[in-house]
Amino acid sequence: MSALEISEDAGVLRLRLNRPDQFNALTGEMVVALVDRLHRATAEEAVRVVLVTGTGAAFSAGADLEGADPAAKYDAGSVDGAAVMVDAVIGCDKPVVCGLNGVAAGVGMSLALACDLVVATESAALTLAFARVGLMPDGGATATLAASVGRARAMRLALTSDMLSAAEAYDAGLVTHVFPDTEYADQLERILQRLASGPPLAFAATKRAINAATLDRLSEAHAQERRGQSVLLRTKDAGEGMRAFLEKRRPDFRGR
Repeated sequence: MSALEISEDAGVLRLRLNRPDQFNALTGEMVVALVDRLHRATAEEAVRVVLVTGTGAAFSAGADLEGADPAAKYDAGSVDGAAVMVDAVIGCDKPVVCGLNGVAAGVGMSLALACDLVVATESAALTLAFARVGLMPDGGATATLAASVGRARAMRLALTSDMLSAAEAYDAGLVTHVFPDTEYADQLERILQRLASGPPLAFAATKRAINAATLDRLSEAHAQERRGQSVLLRTKDAGEGMRAFLEKRRPDFRGR
């Protein structure tokens, strides 16, 4: 079973995160495969729209924190991988739709925010969650979040790690569509087919223009996130936060 299922039909390239038992937590291999397929999609005339979605109860729980010492697995390279993934979504000339089938947390939320449309089930939810483990947002979320909701709400979501329901996320401007769970699959398919039959050149030009107007400082955000996260990943607080997450307890942060 592939951790990233890839299929294509009727102009739709479908990329499905497929680690349901781990709530689709992202591994390095999944990120590499996702980036590679998005890069190739830009040059493929047969691909008119890209869907990124998840299997099971979650869209993505974010980074994979499994293992005895999860902090040891992460460094600046992990932050770079998240940045490359988000840039691949934003830089793809085809509309990229997030099928938000469940919870998106951490870098999973960063991935969702990078997509052009976010089509959510009524039961879906989003949380940045980085602060819960002693880290700061990455994957360009400091830019994409602020571009969507403004400084005040961005600060709230980043500092508190509040969980937003799909309805709250829609009201805040983080998702574009919300459908009852029973109607979600059909409505998502209608949106995908509408985009697949639309004008590809106009879509590409529109996407570039809107991203240039709203995400003109994304590269600076990536650099700032890399600097900040590189320091935070070496702190005792980050190690404590990740252990507490795995042990399902409240972390004891000491500012060290």
